[in-house]
Amino acid sequence: GFVLLVFFLVIAKFFKLWLQAKLSRADVKFSELIGMWLRKVDSRTIVLGRIMAVQAGVDLSQRDLESHYLAGGRVPNVIRAVIAANRANIDLSWKTATAIDLAGRDILDAVQTSVNPKVIDCPDPRKGKETVDAVAQDGIQLKAKARVTVRANIDRLIGGATEDTIIARVGEGIVTTIGSAITHKSVLENPDNISKSVLSKGLDAGTAFEILSIDIADVDVGENIGAQL
Repeated sequence: GFVLLVFFLVIAKFFKLWLQAKLSRADVKFSELIGMWLRKVDSRTIVLGRIMAVQAGVDLSQRDLESHYLAGGRVPNVIRAVIAANRANIDLSWKTATAIDLAGRDILDAVQTSVNPKVIDCPDPRKGKETVDAVAQDGIQLKAKARVTVRANIDRLIGGATEDTIIARVGEGIVTTIGSAITHKSVLENPDNISKSVLSKGLDAGTAFEILSIDIADVDVGENIGAQL
């Protein structure tokens, strides 16, 4: 009787999940559900993930999902990323996606940024600095703000530098460009020259992004540093 009771409890535990999978054509065997339970794998995460993939027309094996789960990966996030990449015709294999996930990068965000480029502020206002300050050769300080449009480069995500690196490099590029201007007026008249000069430096090398454009959002005249000296 006891064995029968255990059997019924196990059936009851997994029946709903098994039925959900069956109805969604993401078939999972009962024995596999029990196996996951014994291996301490969250069967719900795996089964719902597989249903999501099947419905989106992406074939992901249960074994792949399980092994990523056991490796400490964010399974639903990676599945969504692979589906999004598939829809956008971006070549992203499960192997690459899981490697990027285990490297600590948000693969879903990367795919979305690869499809819809995003704009980052330079400098990052959350870091407490509002402007990039630099002094032209006539001693006048200029305070600039830039907006950098980037697209994620999925091939370079592992080991590629982050947004902070892009912001720092663009900031340095702005300082150098203003610093090499003979007068501050020439910068104010053609702020686009800053963008062109900074863009031509290839600042996205070795980062996880491709810089599409740099727009100088604002340039204000600061102090007359030359006169103070």
